[in-house]
Amino acid sequence: MKTALTTDFKQQYATHLKRLRLQGLQPKTMEAYAHAIRHVAAYFDERIDELTEAQLTDYFSDLIASHSWSTVRHRLYGLKFYYTHVLHKPCPAPNLVKPPTVRRLPNVVTVAEAGQLFAATRVVSYRVLYFTLYSLGLRLGEGLRLQVGDIDAARQRVHIRNAKGNKDRLVPLPATTLAVLRRFWQLHRNPRLLFPSRQGGVKAAACTTTALDRGGVQLTLRKVAAECGLKKTSPRTAFATATPPT
Repeated sequence: MKTALTTDFKQQYATHLKRLRLQGLQPKTMEAYAHAIRHVAAYFDERIDELTEAQLTDYFSDLIASHSWSTVRHRLYGLKFYYTHVLHKPCPAPNLVKPPTVRRLPNVVTVAEAGQLFAATRVVSYRVLYFTLYSLGLRLGEGLRLQVGDIDAARQRVHIRNAKGNKDRLVPLPATTLAVLRRFWQLHRNPRLLFPSRQGGVKAAACTTTALDRGGVQLTLRKVAAECGLKKTSPRTAFATATPPT
């Protein structure tokens, strides 16, 4: 019986992954919804096609006691997606969980603090990336995805592609940022990427097709912020929500 259940769930889970891709969701959202179904399936021994309100009450009660509301929200949305797009039936007790609405003020670096971070970042590629995020007001992923063709020097603007909500947008390009990016590009000369991977050195950067490692960027920022005695360690809150210099 267990073998049959496992085989059936694997097939349903494979369909779940396909439907996630077909809906055009962001990679991080797809992974969150996929992980949600794996977690729910493990909790209920892979019997998740006919869950009841009582079962979900127990599940989410246990989840809330040990996980953040962000995780709870992803589990709920992932389960709703699975029932809607894979099982083609309503999710049981869809309004059982209501995560609280929390509005927090972001930890935003000041101009002086940003200057400290830039000066203390010894790796050139990271320093230029941090400055670009700050001066353009970008999220980390948006900065890492920047390409040479996105920089419109004539119109003094930058084309930000595939931003939040799968939308493109245009942002002003300060003259200082343009000058910094031009000098930086002279170092690696990658024909497509503005922030190519550092693996393999400068010569490899000229022909690589991958951008800087996201984890390395975040880890370095945390270390630099700690050295400067700052608590703003997330690129999203430290740079993207800051008021860039004019």
